[in-house]
Amino acid sequence: MRPIARIITVVAGLAGGTVFSQAPEFAQQYRQRIGGAIDELRVIVEDFNAQAAEHHLDRQQALNAYAQSSDDFLRDRGVSMRSTITRYETLLSQQLDLGTAAPVAKPFVLLGNADGVIFANTWRDFVPGVPVSFAGLVWGVIGFIGGWIVAALLGLGARRAVRTRRVHRQVR
Repeated sequence: MRPIARIITVVAGLAGGTVFSQAPEFAQQYRQRIGGAIDELRVIVEDFNAQAAEHHLDRQQALNAYAQSSDDFLRDRGVSMRSTITRYETLLSQQLDLGTAAPVAKPFVLLGNADGVIFANTWRDFVPGVPVSFAGLVWGVIGFIGGWIVAALLGLGARRAVRTRRVHRQVR
């Protein structure tokens, strides 16, 4: 490998390592946002459950009362409340999955079942972190190797293209 190709390959590896080392930090910031969303949804769901209980209904009975209403507004509120409860339970499940996953695996857990709104907001406000954790180091190494491989393959392709041109020039 020529010196310039080596430099490009090392730079690509470092760039890949830097980008991938941020995966655990992104997962952490996402997890913090889930916690905030759960806290807010818990207030709504618990208030709904308490109001249902005041009228001697459980959650499902209260939702059914909304669904059976002749008023469009109340039926729509029932659909909205059911959606809120489902989202709350889904986020609780995600929080548990992220909390029990190994630090290196958290980015995979996140990507496998991310909430679109929370993911987008986390990405919008993401602040990179320094990879001082073991997980950050592992992801940094993965990214470095990935960047190195991509640069090496691109360099190999470029060398073949240059050789092909030289051969074609010599044949003429």
